[in-house]
Amino acid sequence: MFGRPDKVRMVDPAAALPGRAVRPFSVPYRHFVLDATLEPPFPAGYERAVFGMGCFWGAERMFWRLAGVHSTAVGYAGGYTPNPTYEEVCSGRTGHSEVLLAVFDPGRIAYTDLLRVFWEGHDPTQGMRQGNDIGTQYRSVIHTADAAQQAAALRSAELFGERLAAAGFGAITTEVVPAPEFFYAEDYHQQYLAKNPNGYCGIGGTGVSCPVGLDA
Repeated sequence: MFGRPDKVRMVDPAAALPGRAVRPFSVPYRHFVLDATLEPPFPAGYERAVFGMGCFWGAERMFWRLAGVHSTAVGYAGGYTPNPTYEEVCSGRTGHSEVLLAVFDPGRIAYTDLLRVFWEGHDPTQGMRQGNDIGTQYRSVIHTADAAQQAAALRSAELFGERLAAAGFGAITTEVVPAPEFFYAEDYHQQYLAKNPNGYCGIGGTGVSCPVGLDA
């Protein structure tokens, strides 16, 4: 899961790998932990949240543990290469980041609660890296599904940024952008840390509490 320092610049779209029209591998039908489907259709009224916060193995585990989250999956988003493989994303030539998809019941858990886990679960001030994981694929990003999520995400960044600054951290580098297409990652990446409990997890927070949801 480790990148190299020469992968910290986004690839030019003209130089990105071409990809392919269809996914070149299979994805499990059911979630290894939650026993829900990994791909649509999902129950009516459920919503989606997509976050990139470094290595997607540890990030996904944070969210499948939350009450009200129906299903999770890991994948790639925000780049130029359609239907990429993990090896292609690791090359730094697709522009994608490693992301997780959380499908949740808004009647049981609010989007702002997911934002709190996102902000507190990693260091959003590190640019194109997360800890020892270096490269554009490890950048911090929130892909928003609609205007309400966009507004909530931007407000949360403002509030958490103030807390981070007070604690001596630098500015937030997280991208907050409308959700592009989500490309599922390979079978062996899905719920990786449930299948490999002693596996690598490079995710770590700042220790700063997020005030999301505490203001009007």
